[in-house]
Amino acid sequence: MNTKGVFVFMMIQRAQEILNQTFGYHEFRENQKEVIEHVINKKDGFVLMPTGGGKSLCFQIPALLFEGVTIVVSPLISLMKDQVQALRANGVNAAYINSSLDSIEEIAIMHEAAENKLKLLYLSPEKLLSIAENQISKLNVSLIAIDEAHCISMWGHDFRPEYTKMKAIRKLFSHVPFMALTATADKITRGDIINQLALKECKTFISSFNRENLSIEVKRQVPKKEKTQQIVNFITKRRNESGIIYCLSRKNTEELANTLNSHGIRAGFYHAGMNSEDRAITQEQFINDDLKIIVATIAFGMGIDKSNVRWIIHNNLPKNIEGYYQEIGRAGRDGLPSETILYYSYKDLILLRKFAEDSGQADMQIEKLKRIQQFVEATSCRRKILLAYFNEHLEKDCGNCDVCLNPPKFFDGTIIAQIALSAMYRLNQKVSANTLINVLRGSRNQEIISNKYDTIKTYGKGAKYSFFEWQNYIIQLVNVGVIEIDYQNANQLKITDFGLRVLKSESTINLTVAEKIDKTIATPRAKKSIVRQFDNMNKSLFDALKNLRQEIAKEERVPAYIVFSDKSLKEMASALPQTKEEFMQISGVGNQKLERFFEPFSKCIAENK
Repeated sequence: MNTKGVFVFMMIQRAQEILNQTFGYHEFRENQKEVIEHVINKKDGFVLMPTGGGKSLCFQIPALLFEGVTIVVSPLISLMKDQVQALRANGVNAAYINSSLDSIEEIAIMHEAAENKLKLLYLSPEKLLSIAENQISKLNVSLIAIDEAHCISMWGHDFRPEYTKMKAIRKLFSHVPFMALTATADKITRGDIINQLALKECKTFISSFNRENLSIEVKRQVPKKEKTQQIVNFITKRRNESGIIYCLSRKNTEELANTLNSHGIRAGFYHAGMNSEDRAITQEQFINDDLKIIVATIAFGMGIDKSNVRWIIHNNLPKNIEGYYQEIGRAGRDGLPSETILYYSYKDLILLRKFAEDSGQADMQIEKLKRIQQFVEATSCRRKILLAYFNEHLEKDCGNCDVCLNPPKFFDGTIIAQIALSAMYRLNQKVSANTLINVLRGSRNQEIISNKYDTIKTYGKGAKYSFFEWQNYIIQLVNVGVIEIDYQNANQLKITDFGLRVLKSESTINLTVAEKIDKTIATPRAKKSIVRQFDNMNKSLFDALKNLRQEIAKEERVPAYIVFSDKSLKEMASALPQTKEEFMQISGVGNQKLERFFEPFSKCIAENK
């Protein structure tokens, strides 16, 4: 082995020690070690790793290996604060500079960095650009990490114009390795990020997107009242768990939060229309477990590193798979079983289609909307479809999504299709889905009577099916290409060429049985290997450890999960460690936390085991 090889080998050994002694983990996750080795060789890297996959360690460990300071570019104040608190809890000297600090605090932090006392410095892209040449360039910078790098690309789902100026930073620090990191980016976005940052000798590291601990469930066409009842029932059974409900509009977040509160469920709301102070208070309450449930638009969540979010509900269809994947990824970051539920309706599709057409990238946004529509309408394993979007192949069905647990029942739907198509033909293909359903069911509302729709031959021919069932069947007919929606013309339904063949009995189609509305939500099966890990867990001890954690968190003014994750506490309640050596075997216990927390936690274990 040559000198360089020996150096790299020694650095990797040291990285393993830091992983264990500083962060309390015993093994690297997928690609972490390879990314760190690449950076040790002073080369640029692109890291695509799912939420909860351990992206941060890819630059935090090199920061502790190298002399000097690592600059981390982060888009949100909350994200910076969260990571800095977690690093300090592990004994790492880290800081951030953003608009929440005054000039005196900024000067003190820059002084620390200049004296090589700081290992990581978090900055927003705007702040970095404003002080790069005069201040940052004078520091001993060892690495620059661009977190949430999808923000740099106009092809990404959360494009931020200020990120596009990062190429200037690459030129200014041409001697320093750069690392771009994100949890969601398709092939086009990845190439654009690498190009925008002008990364050199860049290697791309893509980790598996398969978050096995997340159950996936999709529920379609559930009326608003029933959906609200389902959500209330779901939360009532999980009173002590943290969760996020995502809504499409600001108005909906406030309405749903107020409804939950009226049912005795304490919930806050969060959206971009709130003033910054109210948003900060709500987010702080959620992070600190003072508020368990947030109803929010997608403005909430990117800066949340909270490891014990146990469920995510989408009250509406997300506009693309990237956003959906990132949002559900905020659950179960500690690796424990967590639930995700997505509700969507025909109205969601219409509204999102309009948003896409009015955007500056209509073709791309419409195509992405089609992909998530395919996902929610799937009749095969949803996880396979989700992973395929990110170019990953899952050989076996996951067994932890609603399709796997309750496979749809198919039947010959040709007659149903012909009834609908016949009515459309007689209505000159000039009505929307709701009007068509009312005609098929024999409604006597004003629109039907005034337009004399009750006089056509197929009026009332579908009366034996409920409104909900017809909505379900029409969406399926759209998906299989029998019907298409004319979005440019009041969402009128049109018969396709394939539809004409079905109408003439030249082709047949299969449909799936429309789900019956149930006021409860079935609890998906958690992955057996995850559950068995804590078979021997002492439940009362786990609760006692949680209470102790909360007390310490309050005293130190940090979120509870910064002290220890739920996973760490469950391991303690299962393994019952009493010595320091045993305590160090618990995931998340490094030297700093051993020193600070061994005595109170071992005492709690001894008293409650």
